[in-house]
Amino acid sequence: MYTFKPKKPIRSFRDLEVYQKTLECSVLFSTDIKPKLEKLQYDLREGMTNCALSIPLYIAEAHGLRFSDFKAAVTTLEKAMLGCNKMIVYYEQVKGIYSKGLPADLIDDLSMRYMTVRGKMFRLEKSWQKYRQADDALSRLKR
Repeated sequence: MYTFKPKKPIRSFRDLEVYQKTLECSVLFSTDIKPKLEKLQYDLREGMTNCALSIPLYIAEAHGLRFSDFKAAVTTLEKAMLGCNKMIVYYEQVKGIYSKGLPADLIDDLSMRYMTVRGKMFRLEKSWQKYRQADDALSRLKR
């Protein structure tokens, strides 16, 4: 049975669930996957590291920009969504290349987390757009 719990107010980017989840994924990658990729000498580990660490940064940047430069904020949030897609591809490649050297269940879990959080980012973008439209309509009424 579902119980209703009101969401906590968003006071900073640190309160966003998409930030928290992507930060968690980047930490798991850095502590559990990256050392194994270094031992296996995976060629794309630097790109994978940059991608994993940049997603929470893009979310924080987008949150900060959304009132001053809304288009840039949406573009930056879309970069974060693109990063999620890239991480899923990286994980699928790693799983295919090193099927015996890495924990497949962890890789599948991280891929699913990125897929889920990407959908949440899309809904966050839509909610920002909805509130932006409401603010624009209200400012037109005040004129």
